[in-house]
Amino acid sequence: RFSSGRSGLGPRTRKAIATVGVLAFLAFYVWLVVTLAGFIPEVWWAQVPYFAVAGLAWGVPILPLIKWAEKG
Repeated sequence: RFSSGRSGLGPRTRKAIATVGVLAFLAFYVWLVVTLAGFIPEVWWAQVPYFAVAGLAWGVPILPLIKWAEKG
């Protein structure tokens, strides 16, 4: 199955693993953000920055997984 003596995972396998990993991470991340949101005061000036950061921060830990899935 591997060409030119390469060993390792094929591109389809890496992408499938990455897809499952992203979905699992996002499920955990959403649970964590919602749980921690219960500790944020219910005023707009506290919630807006919290949800702005939480809404953008999920991409940072996923980038290495996406790069790994696309390599090769």
